[in-house]
Amino acid sequence: MEQSDSLVIIPTYNERENVEKIIRYVFSLDKRFDILIVEDNSPDGTADIVKGLIEEFPSRLFIEERVGKLGLGTAYIHGFKWALQRGYDYIFEMDADFSHPPGDLVNLYQACRQGADMAVGSRYVDGKISVVNWPIGRVLMSYFASVYVRFVTGMRIGDATAGFACYTRTLLERIKLDKIRFVGYAFQIEMKYTAYRLGFKIKEVPIVFTDRVLGQSKMSMRIFKEAFFGVFALRFRNWNNY
Repeated sequence: MEQSDSLVIIPTYNERENVEKIIRYVFSLDKRFDILIVEDNSPDGTADIVKGLIEEFPSRLFIEERVGKLGLGTAYIHGFKWALQRGYDYIFEMDADFSHPPGDLVNLYQACRQGADMAVGSRYVDGKISVVNWPIGRVLMSYFASVYVRFVTGMRIGDATAGFACYTRTLLERIKLDKIRFVGYAFQIEMKYTAYRLGFKIKEVPIVFTDRVLGQSKMSMRIFKEAFFGVFALRFRNWNNY
């Protein structure tokens, strides 16, 4: 079986309730996507579940195991490098917990096939908020975080913190991945802003974001502070080295 042109990178830490379901859902789509699980030594046995599924999907499912919980950003950078080394043309970020609708992978893919360098699965398009099962306080915090990012950076993206995205190979080859500094949700802002500063085309694709039902959120105050203060660091970074 030939390799797909598309790889979905899914970082995992304690996702035993979700990981098999999300893998099978992606593999059920009409368009073929391969999956790379970047596993951060989950104590709940997530890796064992994935390894069992690799026997069923040996040419479509892969796992990279790391020594510990090293952060979302480093997981994606690891996955990006892995994908580029293996010739994938479209590389996706997606959570394991179904907050990102797997069916919308196809829409992100089409957006990049039709000319975007990066397609973002956006909760906030044209002033509309598409979030399910979040308390109103968290919705407002997320929405105004993106407003804040737009104000500081001048980047015209409605959902700057979105973690559901497709990158073209051309874009990831141009970004100096070893210079990406942030590891939490600020990583998502940094990747978008880097693409924006380098002149690449970013397109937002509307999605309905649904909060996780199973497992635990990885959000923390440390991650929030990194994102809040990191935006200023991005705005005033010396971009001549990028």
